[in-house]
Amino acid sequence: MTSDTGKLTAISKPEPRHPETPRSFVTPVDSARLLRAKAAYTTRRVPVSAASHLISGEVTPASGDLVLARVDRLGQHSRIELGNGRRAHLFPGDEIILCYGHRYAPDQFEGEVPDSLAPCHMVAAGGIAASALSRHAGKKAATRITPVGLLGDVHGNPVNIEDHALASDRPAANMPLTIATVGTSMNAGKTTTAAYLIRGLAKAGLKVGAAKLTGTGAGGDVWLMTDAGADLVLDFTDAGFASTHRLSAEKLESILATLTAHLQHAGSDVMVLEVADGLFQQETSTLLCSAPFRQAVDGIIFAAGDAMGAATGVNWLLDHDLPVTAISGRLTAAPLAIRETQGATGLPALGLDQLSSPDIIDMIRQRLENHTRSRQAG
Repeated sequence: MTSDTGKLTAISKPEPRHPETPRSFVTPVDSARLLRAKAAYTTRRVPVSAASHLISGEVTPASGDLVLARVDRLGQHSRIELGNGRRAHLFPGDEIILCYGHRYAPDQFEGEVPDSLAPCHMVAAGGIAASALSRHAGKKAATRITPVGLLGDVHGNPVNIEDHALASDRPAANMPLTIATVGTSMNAGKTTTAAYLIRGLAKAGLKVGAAKLTGTGAGGDVWLMTDAGADLVLDFTDAGFASTHRLSAEKLESILATLTAHLQHAGSDVMVLEVADGLFQQETSTLLCSAPFRQAVDGIIFAAGDAMGAATGVNWLLDHDLPVTAISGRLTAAPLAIRETQGATGLPALGLDQLSSPDIIDMIRQRLENHTRSRQAG
């Protein structure tokens, strides 16, 4: 959450989403208490003035609802990422402000929004409250939290980050060149690929807009893309979602439309879009196969950890008529893996030096022209 000096204005009271019952309670909360709490990255678009009450008792939270919670026992996450990017240490007894959300992270946790305000877990440092369903064998148990109550507005309605999202906007008349980075899985090198590509495009004198379309709310990728030279970086939390796991195709497409429209109106010459996780993850495959994604994206750079993963991914993309342009990712650390990959796919495997060169824009344009000619000839 963000501090502000705005005053709350009373307006006609709408029907509460969680009407108060004999077993649920809506009570005022002091803004000073909220300011003292450690508010996570996922909540950064919500001003403190938006919350004036706590909703407690028998309440069913929804994905995106803000919750004030107490840290009970530290686990995998002993720090929380604040809205400004600082990773603040957590201590038992701390009050924190998170968003409820589902999580899908094979290298971390699987989590879902619980059906009550019972004790649950902080399953992501960026600020996701959920019931942990499973975890990677190499990770500690999730940090245990007890919800104090949902944050409520002046009408007693839960405060949800979707209510503080960027406004929907019409796309600009001329769509800039748009490159997407997708990959085999978490930690395949998608964000690093995107960041070094941004670096090369910026060095070529282009104004770069970047967006992370899916994933779990966290600022690390946003900061990296910013540091690489992007003029504006947005992510799905700016579109009103703490996590994109279990979102419908319509919601995923709305994120794409909202973020790309804002990047266009910011004057981007080129856009770099990252899609989280791997091709077999449900929301990733749903978005990639959607008509709006096909229309928006000119080319794809595919990140993989080895030649087999690269070849499988390229075949999947080609089978779905998606314009894969090049390979990158962790495999490019090994010259042998590069040779295997290029031999198996017939595509260039780009290392960090190539991605960050100002010549990258010419290579991409040439590859896209070749792809267009090949399709026309076929």
